[in-house]
Amino acid sequence: MSDYQTFLATKRRVLHDCGRIADPGEIHESLFPFQRAITTWALRKGRAAIFADTGLGKTRMQVEWARLTGERALILAPLAVAHQTIAEAARMGVEVVYARRQIEAGPGITITNYERLEGFDPAAFGAVVLDESSILKSFSGTTKKALVKMFAATPWRLACTATPAPNDLEELCNHAHFLGVMAPSEMRSTFFIADSRGEFMKYRLKGHAKGAFFRWLSSWAMAVKRPSDLGFEDDGFDLPGLEIVAHFVESDYQPSDRLFITEMKGITEQAAVRKATLPDRVAKTVELVRAEPDESWLVWRGLIEEGRQVAAGIPGAVLVEGKDDPDEKAARLLDFAEGRTRVLVTAASIAGFGLNFQRCARMAFVGLGYSYEQYYQSLRRCHRFGQTRKVEAHIVLSDIERSVLNAVLDKERQAAELSGGLLAQVVEYERAEIFGGTSMGDDYEPRQPLTLPEWMRETA
Repeated sequence: MSDYQTFLATKRRVLHDCGRIADPGEIHESLFPFQRAITTWALRKGRAAIFADTGLGKTRMQVEWARLTGERALILAPLAVAHQTIAEAARMGVEVVYARRQIEAGPGITITNYERLEGFDPAAFGAVVLDESSILKSFSGTTKKALVKMFAATPWRLACTATPAPNDLEELCNHAHFLGVMAPSEMRSTFFIADSRGEFMKYRLKGHAKGAFFRWLSSWAMAVKRPSDLGFEDDGFDLPGLEIVAHFVESDYQPSDRLFITEMKGITEQAAVRKATLPDRVAKTVELVRAEPDESWLVWRGLIEEGRQVAAGIPGAVLVEGKDDPDEKAARLLDFAEGRTRVLVTAASIAGFGLNFQRCARMAFVGLGYSYEQYYQSLRRCHRFGQTRKVEAHIVLSDIERSVLNAVLDKERQAAELSGGLLAQVVEYERAEIFGGTSMGDDYEPRQPLTLPEWMRETA
């Protein structure tokens, strides 16, 4: 064997099964075929990640996974998602207990919020689920390290999120580390090479490691945008239309160092523009919401004052802020989700992950930041599988903030291209995992050649 072949052999790593084989009759009959297949796979793996797009039923899959482990299980979820999970589990005939601290935990499946993590004893649980696990990168490094350390000895581990697509190295590292698959430093050195180019990574995949990387990734993670990615029918999983409507209000903002402004210079100036144009943007948002009094509206604010003024201008609007009591926040978010509130005003950092607001088909952004992920997650609270109507998203900006919208839409296009290209590479391995019934051997090769997008290719 040549030195190069020896090198490649050392890189052929997969996560071998450490769970159990489920009998098909054990899984709840309400799960769709693709959900049953993913749940069966995750149970067999024992430690796994489900990267399934919004509305594909991660809640049902994770509850069923937790039940079938036979262990006392703890689910960690974002604020208010816990109560939606409890309700969804009840529809399956599964009891999930909400607890604020360890003493309240049930004998079967318990759910709590990430913010209450310190009140629980990880040794008391044999299984743990991270719901909306991509939220971890918005937490401090200390919190992420605590999660890895607390559950390092937990035999059953599952992470579920609509993101990442397999193009976010930081998140993949976090997930692999939490699941005990591979340490971040080892993952980078094994598959990637440092590269400061590109929008999404500071590393690029080594050319000779591409097959090994996708094989390894698929041995512990399922990345799914549609059931057909895994060879199943898409019936019932077709997204309705999404219309993005931009509204530009005139601005008389005058920078101190120029006679006139044609574009903003950096984040500092954007903040100044956003503050100076707040009244006009608020007025336009209020006008939009009040023009359709029979529609539910979800209003995303950036600045705290944006939210307060919008809520004050709309009769019956409910404002949810970060300073609110956690239980009050959860109750208000659930009221909107279940139709008891017509207009909800809040921030993506509070309600942008995990919540199901598909009963609402109207939303408004009172301004926009440069974060594509927050924009994407906010849209998908309403525009998700299960939504039956076209969703309208209104973005209210000042006329000199066009560059912000263009930047976010450019990132959206890039993300769609990268995600689609990378999923095309990984699904061959995923189908082998799902339908093969066991971990893939080192000799497995996909039927189609691997073709990487430019940003991931190794260059001389």
